[in-house]
Amino acid sequence: MPKTTESGKAIEDELPSTLQRSGAKAKQTFAETYDSAIDQYDGDERRAHQVAFASLKHTHEKVGDHWEPKEEYGPSDAQAEGGKNTSRPTAGGVDANASKQHLYELATRLNVKGRSKMNKDELVTALQKANDRASAKARAE
Repeated sequence: MPKTTESGKAIEDELPSTLQRSGAKAKQTFAETYDSAIDQYDGDERRAHQVAFASLKHTHEKVGDHWEPKEEYGPSDAQAEGGKNTSRPTAGGVDANASKQHLYELATRLNVKGRSKMNKDELVTALQKANDRASAKARAE
């Protein structure tokens, strides 16, 4: 199912719920990449979703139950740096390449307990869990 209209606008109802709660740029990035990937990969929806999220993670990071623009363009984690045949750990939308200070600030916004004693890797893991909880809560509402 296409994620954009004939005029190129993202179709809100066709987007994953975390994107429905995100800004227009995030929606458009995902939708356009998805539609292009569907054409390129002969209708393979799973692969198109992977490509669209990989593209999104270069420009946005997951914060709670939605996506926000990143400070700098680039891959968000080791998996996003690789290609199709890469099997490295993913940070689930958390910008693992961001500074520790940035991650700490996000942890503060999301009320992550124990954040002041965490190293960078622990902050990434804690943010992933906080994002997952926020997304699950938003879907249940």
